[in-house]
Amino acid sequence: MAERQQFLETWEQEFAKTLKVLKAYPAGKKELRPHQKCPDAHELAWRMVHEESFFAEVAASGKVEFGPTPPPPGGIGDVIEHYAKKHAQNVEKVRKMTDEDFRSMMKFPSGPKTMSDVRRADVLWLMLHDTIHHRGQFSVYLRMADGKVPSIYGPSGDEPWM
Repeated sequence: MAERQQFLETWEQEFAKTLKVLKAYPAGKKELRPHQKCPDAHELAWRMVHEESFFAEVAASGKVEFGPTPPPPGGIGDVIEHYAKKHAQNVEKVRKMTDEDFRSMMKFPSGPKTMSDVRRADVLWLMLHDTIHHRGQFSVYLRMADGKVPSIYGPSGDEPWM
């Protein structure tokens, strides 16, 4: 299986898990912030959603163009709706890439004020791993908000398998 196809399949599996976690978040608790340096739950949910679109565009175009992050839509339900819609568009951008494009190099930030040659594929894998990281953070917020943490890679305290 080509790496691009493997990425797309893995991305779809992780998208479903992330969507499941986001949908489990209780209404009315979007301002929950476990520490003053942490984003609130609404901001963290938006970060996952917005960064997916940003990284998909960067990898598809081969160009990094930073700009301001748009403000999150109304509530976490609105973020979820946006995520489902934009995810399909993001996947389509990657599907349109050839395997050669997927493996090609581009300039990408690799440290403070440093740009390095990075495979476009690795930009996308970074995006996926970053989403998984933020989903893990969000699952802690979910627990703190008295929500039920769903099974992600195995049973959870709220969704046992036996």
